Amino acid sequence: MAFDKFLIAPIEDGLRRDVKPWLIPDDAFEELNNAYIFRGRLEKRIGAREAAPFATEPELATRLRMIVGTTDGAGTLAGVVPMGAAGIGAKGQMFSIGAETFTVNDDTPGVQNMLTTSATATVHTFNVTTGAYDIQTSLAATDVYWYPALPVMGFAQYERSEINDEHTYAWDTTFSYRLLVTGWTRIGASAAAPNPDIWTGDDADFFWSENYRGLNDYSYLLFTTNYTNDGVRYYDGANWTLFQPQYAANANEIILGCRLIVSFQNRLLFLNTIEQPAGGAPAANTITNRCRYSRIGSPIAANSWREDLDGEGSFIDAPTREAIVSCAKIKNRLIVFFERSTYELVYTGNQVYPFRWQEINSTLGCESTFSVVPFDKIVLGVGQTGIHACTGAHVERIDSKIPDEVFEIHNHDDGPQRVAGVRDFYNEMVYWAVPRSGTLNKYPNRLLVYNYKNDSWAFWDDSITAFGYHQLEGNMAWQEMDEAWENVNAQWDDANLFDKFNYVIAGNQEGYTFLMDRGSTTNSVSLQITDIYANLAGDVVIESINHNLSPGDWVRIEGTQFSTGFVGLNDNHYQVMAVQDDLFLLAQGPALVGVYEGAGTLTILGKVDIYSKRFNFYSERGLNTNIEKTDFYVDKQQGPAAVPDDHGELTVDYLTGASWLSLRNEGLATGAIVGTSVLEMNSYTPMENTQQRFWHAVYLQAQGESVQLRLYWNDAQMTNSYIPRRHFAISGVLFHASPTQDL
Repeated sequence: MAFDKFLIAPIEDGLRRDVKPWLIPDDAFEELNNAYIFRGRLEKRIGAREAAPFATEPELATRLRMIVGTTDGAGTLAGVVPMGAAGIGAKGQMFSIGAETFTVNDDTPGVQNMLTTSATATVHTFNVTTGAYDIQTSLAATDVYWYPALPVMGFAQYERSEINDEHTYAWDTTFSYRLLVTGWTRIGASAAAPNPDIWTGDDADFFWSENYRGLNDYSYLLFTTNYTNDGVRYYDGANWTLFQPQYAANANEIILGCRLIVSFQNRLLFLNTIEQPAGGAPAANTITNRCRYSRIGSPIAANSWREDLDGEGSFIDAPTREAIVSCAKIKNRLIVFFERSTYELVYTGNQVYPFRWQEINSTLGCESTFSVVPFDKIVLGVGQTGIHACTGAHVERIDSKIPDEVFEIHNHDDGPQRVAGVRDFYNEMVYWAVPRSGTLNKYPNRLLVYNYKNDSWAFWDDSITAFGYHQLEGNMAWQEMDEAWENVNAQWDDANLFDKFNYVIAGNQEGYTFLMDRGSTTNSVSLQITDIYANLAGDVVIESINHNLSPGDWVRIEGTQFSTGFVGLNDNHYQVMAVQDDLFLLAQGPALVGVYEGAGTLTILGKVDIYSKRFNFYSERGLNTNIEKTDFYVDKQQGPAAVPDDHGELTVDYLTGASWLSLRNEGLATGAIVGTSVLEMNSYTPMENTQQRFWHAVYLQAQGESVQLRLYWNDAQMTNSYIPRRHFAISGVLFHASPTQDL
C-alpha cells in the first residue's frame, strides 16, 4: 500500500498550551520536559559542569566554602568556625582536607563525631552549638575548608580596570565569597563590630548588586543589598564597608537599606528604601515607592545624599502606593516595575529636579525582583498575570503560548521572591527558576526555558536559587573535563572552552554552584549526602539536607564510602520514592553493607518526556489516519564499542484519539509483537559511521482519529548508567501515513 509522506522540519515552535493538542502547529509539543528547541532541532536540555573545573577537587571546590586554617605537621587543627554562636552548626555542613571529608550528620546540641572518609584521623568532632571543631592526624600541612551548606543567595561580577576580566562573587545567607581557579573562598573576615562581613538575612533575602565609582573617578566599588537590616554595603576589592548615608540635616536621618541599587545618569539610586527618621534608632520607615538619588559624582562623599543641601541628593516618590519590585535599563531609560504597574523614571536634565515618574502601564507589573531580564530593546519580568515585556512605551505578555504557567508558581514559602531569571547569550535562551505549585518544595524545582530567537518554551527539572555570570579563568583542555570524551557535546575549538568565556553560573540550596554548559550532556553534582542507612523494611534511606526532590524524580549517586568498602550505590541511577523533610527512599536500592562514612553526592537526572501534537493529516477530509512508520533525522551519538549501552536512545510510544492510553504498553500486555519502539542514535552500518546524522525509522502501526507521539526514557533506560547522560538531537520527522475510515 502506498503511503503519503509528511515532513516536519525545521522544528521551531516548542511547548504549546494555548489550544488543544490537535490544534497546535505540527512542530509544537503538548509536553516538552528536559528537552528544548534550538536552531531548528529538538535537543536534550543543556547540561552543567562544576563552577571550579580547574580545581584539584572540583566537586568540593565548586561548593561555597572557606579556609578555616591549615593542619600542622601532625595533620591536626582545632578552632571555631566564623559566627560560632548558638545555632551555627547544622547537619549537612562539612569540612575537607584535601580529598578527605568530614560530614556533620548529627545536630544534637554539643560535641558530635563527624563522619569521615579519612583513614588516619583519630579525632574528628564538631560542636554544633559553639562551632568548635577538632580534627587530628589527618593530612599534614594542608588547608582545611569549612562548608556552611547554606543556600546560594546571589552572584555578582566585580568590575575592574581590566577589560572583560571580572571576578565572580557569591553570597549565601551569611557570608560572601569569591570564585578563584582553586575554588570558592570567603572574602572579608573582619572582627570589627558591627561586622560588615556577616549578613543576617534568611533564605528568601536575595542579594542585588551594582558596580559604581567611589570617592575617586578611577575607583571601583560593588554596592550590595539584601533588603534587610543589614543595610547597603560596598566592597572595594578587599573589604566590605557598611554604608548608611545621611539624607537630611539631622545626623540620625540615615538610609538604612533599600531593595534595589542602580546607577543612572551619573548618580547612584536607591529604590524602595528603609530610612531612619530624626528620632533615631530603633525607628525605621520602609517607603516602598521611593527613589533616593545621590549627587553627580561620588555617592560615598560627605553630604552626597543630603536633600536639604542644594546640588546634593534628594528623593522622588512614585504616584502609587504599590511597592517597587524591580528595575532594569533600556538604553538610556530606567524602567521600574511595581507590583501591578510599570513606570519609567524619566531623566529631565534639570539638576534641581533631575527625575520624574511616568506611568507606562497601570495593570501589568512584576512580582519577582530577580526575574527581570534586560535585552537591548525590551525588558522581561515575571508578574502576577504573565511574563511581561516592556519596550519603554508599552507592556505586554510574551507567554501567550503557555498562558496558564505563570499561575502555577506557588505562593507559599515566599514563592514569588524565589523566582530568578538570567539571559544566556551564547545559547540564546532565558532561564527562570520557578517553584512549581502542587508540590511541597520550598525552593525552585524546575526551570522555565525561553528561546527568544524562535519564541519557544520548555521545562527542565532542576533546583536553582540564584543565577549570575562567570568568566572562565583558563582554557579548558579535554583531559580536564570531568566526563568521558564521548559524553561531551562540544568541538575541540568551541568558544566556551577558552579563557574569559562568559558562562551563566547557577547556585542551589546546598551551596553548590555550576556553569550552564551546552557542551556538557549531564548535570553537575548538586547535592551532598549527609547519611545513608536502611529502615526497618530494608529500604535505603538517603539523608540530604534541603534536597528539594519530589517522589518520581531521578538521581545519580556517586562517591559514597562505607566502612566495608561497599560501593554498590555508586554510579547508579535511582528513582526517588517517599519524601519526608530531608530524607527520601530509593526505589529498588541495593542491600547496604557496612556503615556510611561520607563523600556521597547526588546529581539530578531530568527525565526526558515529550508529547507531540495529535496528528491527523486528513482531518480536513473528515478521515481518520493511519501512521505506519516514522523516520527521525538524528545526530549520531556513538559510544565506545566496548560499552554497547553507551549510546543515545529514546523510547517512542504512541497514543490515538484523545486518549492518554499507551498503545505500545497495551500491545505488550496482550502479547502482540510491537517491536522495541526504541529510537537509537548510534550508527547501524559502516556508511553511517562516516555520517554526522542519519534517518532512523520506528514502526508504529497506529490508527485513529489522531496519533500522538511520546518520546521519553522509560524506567529501564533511566536506570541505565549511560543513556540518561547522553545527548540527543532530532532535526526532522518524516511520517508515513494513509487515510482510513471516516471520522
